[in-house]
Amino acid sequence: MYIGVDLGGTNIAVGLVDEEARLKYQKSIPTKSERTAEAIIMDIINLIQEIINDYGFPKEGIKAIGVGIPGLVNYKTGDVIQCVNLNWENVPLKVPIENALGIPVFIDNDATLAGLAEFEAGAMKGVKSGIILTLGTGVGGGIIIDGKIHTGFNGIASEIGHMVVGENYYDCNCGRNGCLETFSSSSAIINYTKKLMEEKNSETVIADKIQGNYENLNGKIIFEAAINGDQLAKKVVDRFVKYLSIGIVNLINIIDPEIFVLGGGISKVGGFLLDKVREEVNRTKNFKNIPVTKIKLAELGNEAGIIGAAMLGKQHKIN
Repeated sequence: MYIGVDLGGTNIAVGLVDEEARLKYQKSIPTKSERTAEAIIMDIINLIQEIINDYGFPKEGIKAIGVGIPGLVNYKTGDVIQCVNLNWENVPLKVPIENALGIPVFIDNDATLAGLAEFEAGAMKGVKSGIILTLGTGVGGGIIIDGKIHTGFNGIASEIGHMVVGENYYDCNCGRNGCLETFSSSSAIINYTKKLMEEKNSETVIADKIQGNYENLNGKIIFEAAINGDQLAKKVVDRFVKYLSIGIVNLINIIDPEIFVLGGGISKVGGFLLDKVREEVNRTKNFKNIPVTKIKLAELGNEAGIIGAAMLGKQHKIN
């Protein structure tokens, strides 16, 4: 058995996962991210212990603990380099958990681990190489090559959201201009919809949906409007798809994976989004005589974080 920890800005979710990547038992508690790193880490330790006690599985049978972090990590030392959601910088995470529980601990980026989960038990199962794009507030990514997580020399190889794909009208939070996540995230489409509405270039049903308050605007409203033929919403979604497809084609040219998996909140749009992305990637790919790379939706939903973290532990114990 393995323990998976999905540490987010809102919740800490911990689960017990077996060798076949099946989630057997899980619990979660609020993160309360305004607290100190030490307090949050103690909550993680206590929740892991609760999981083990509740399930009645001997602690000696837990082979490893994996932890997914929404930020940059040093997977060699087990330290969190930076995590904006938690306001962490250079926080040791591996060592205090190992010292408290006596079980090997491994950490990595949460989007990378979502990819590992899909590889072990979801949309990537049965392939050797694949890339996940998590489309949410930002754009996260995970790269699997020959069955192994590709993190790069400094551990930043999967920062797909910060691939520059064009020139934008505003800068990314990272300080650069043109990052993929400024075009193809929920934040990006909300910003662009607001821009078009303020310019009053066309009528839109979105105005009625949000009742004059941009705080009510979200990706679901925009995609639903596009599906129903709203011209402004279609313009927003087409732009989203255009730049997402540029990013995918760039990754095909560099890595040539067997499959791309689209995850995150926006992927819940389903077939409408999937069909548009497949069509645009096929239209813009460089090598027209080679079949377009398979593109699918993620399958594991909210369980991906825990399962991926647990499978990180499995990968390290096997190797």
